[in-house]
Amino acid sequence: MTALLLLGLSWNALAADVAPAGARPLSTIASLDVPRYMGTWYEIAKFPNRFQKKCVGFTSATYSALADGTLQVRNRCRMDNGQFDEAVGAARQVGGPDSPRLKVRFAPAFLSFLPMVWGDYWVIDLDAGYQLAAVSEQKREFLWILSRTPKVDPARYRALVARLEAQGFDVSKLVPTRQE
Repeated sequence: MTALLLLGLSWNALAADVAPAGARPLSTIASLDVPRYMGTWYEIAKFPNRFQKKCVGFTSATYSALADGTLQVRNRCRMDNGQFDEAVGAARQVGGPDSPRLKVRFAPAFLSFLPMVWGDYWVIDLDAGYQLAAVSEQKREFLWILSRTPKVDPARYRALVARLEAQGFDVSKLVPTRQE
């Protein structure tokens, strides 16, 4: 989305990949069916972060499979001036064909050999219908709630937030994303 978003999750890779002191390791979902995960997801809420500071809402991420087995990630949001900002990145699964752990890069492709440009993208909650998801990383500094639709049933949202709190997230930091 902005220049900072282009580096986005890559900044996270500079930090140690460990849970905060005293926190239990973050749990992911058991497995991810990547073809079912493809398509557009709308950001419903997030932890505020430096690389989405200029986004005022209407945020989405579209995932598509590439011939080489990697994924294209296209993030989009509206800025204060009414224009849309877009960042295109790449993702790859880590750990096998059904792994819920991915690495995401928004830095230029020629830098992809550098581990520091890849950030963790862990699917930590996902409903059976692949309609509502939560994504984070081991340190719990970043959190996104994503949905296939711009609106989510309030009861389903509250249940997801309760599960995230049980995973050790400070859910009071969640900020709803304007989608309409």
